[in-house]
Amino acid sequence: MVEAAVLDGIPLPALIVGPDERLSAMNAPAQAFFGSNMLGRHHAICLRHPEVQTALMAALTQGRAGVARQVVPGPSQDVVHRVTVTPLPRQAGALCVFEDLSEVEQMGQMRRDFVANVSHELRSPLTALTGFIETLKGAAKDDPAARERFLTIMEREAGRMNRLIRDLLHLSKVEAEERVRPTSRVDLLDILKSTMATLRPTAETANVALRLEVAPGLATELPGDADQLVQVFQNLIENAVKYGGAGGEVVVRVAADYLPRSPAVRVEVIDKGEGMDPLHLPRLTERFYRVDGHRSREKGGTGLGLAIVKHIVQRHRGRLKIESAKGKGSTFTVLLPLE
Repeated sequence: MVEAAVLDGIPLPALIVGPDERLSAMNAPAQAFFGSNMLGRHHAICLRHPEVQTALMAALTQGRAGVARQVVPGPSQDVVHRVTVTPLPRQAGALCVFEDLSEVEQMGQMRRDFVANVSHELRSPLTALTGFIETLKGAAKDDPAARERFLTIMEREAGRMNRLIRDLLHLSKVEAEERVRPTSRVDLLDILKSTMATLRPTAETANVALRLEVAPGLATELPGDADQLVQVFQNLIENAVKYGGAGGEVVVRVAADYLPRSPAVRVEVIDKGEGMDPLHLPRLTERFYRVDGHRSREKGGTGLGLAIVKHIVQRHRGRLKIESAKGKGSTFTVLLPLE
């Protein structure tokens, strides 16, 4: 049929509803989306959205073109289509073309959420700073003890804003470079030793022991960005020290592993702290996601660290795995290809 041949030339899902209100033709994408058994059946069986129905009936009965929005609930997210309905000549029915806007809508929502989260994260310290400044200019103007206490809090809040802005800049840079694979070669073991030496005073203050375990004869030279890999392991080890529990131990275990296209090095950062409910694990690398927001802020967290880690590992064509159970601690595993 001419109708079917024309529809096959449209890359988007497209179908024709005849004057008898039944589906008279569907191209392959439309059959994949709605099912091939819909041919010859009434359009209301698959086109149930009220906006689409209204536009379709206007095209069939009044010859008026229209555009409608259709939302189909999916397992993880809704599928959103812009449906263009065009009446066919000589009252032959109406052509419906479905343009998938799901990704565009998702990106728009992500941008809105990001702006809202940044605004929220900055509003709290800014409100605190404004309040203390007003107090220092007024009631506490001549109170040295109060002035010292307030200035200490103001310094902490300003540091929090500075860390947030720093992490936002790091995240932006990492995302911009994510598709450019590093070409320099680095020794991963040297990076781990240097990072652990830097964090040892912090661990001693928290009464946490740091231990490095390396498999014998392990090859640890690989393509990588040294500064970014330091950032990855500094973040993971520092988190393990902060949330691993005072008086405990953080173990960094290095061993051989493999990825689909290359032998790899596996680095596990293991703590025996409180652990997390597994329901949090799929969202840990989302921007600003926190298991315990108040505790994270008290410890200086910005909620961006694991998002930065994820993007750096992806840039190195590696894998990030997170395992945790309530009361049993957590294990963060980074797999990095040797080639």
